[in-house]
Parts: sequence; C-alpha cells; structure tokens
Amino acid sequence: MYSLNDVVMMKKAHPCGANSWKIIRMGADIKIECQNCGHVVMLPRREFDKKMKKVIESANED
Repeated sequence: MYSLNDVVMMKKAHPCGANSWKIIRMGADIKIECQNCGHVVMLPRREFDKKMKKVIESANED
C-alpha cells in the first residue's frame, strides 16, 4: 500500500509532464504534490486508489 510522504506514480501524467507525486496528507481525502512543479491536488481516497499506479519511493524503508 502507500503511506504519508511516499512518492507515487499516477496513471495519467500531470500537464507539466511529471508523473511522480508525493503524498502530503492522508485521511478521507488524500493530498498529493507534483514533484516537478509543486502543484497540490486533493482527491477522495476512493478516487486516489483508482488513479494510483504504483509506489515509486517508500518513505519508511527499513
């Protein structure tokens, strides 16, 4: 799964060209920030689960 501060790949790229997003808030809604331009988007968890492709970089690697 995913957790706070993970970098994830979404199915569609952002208009700036980047496809990596950092999770900056979790709850009923998930807030993500584009790693390229810094744009912040808030999505309902259900929509985020549908649009997320994979975790690129995990924040809590043991």
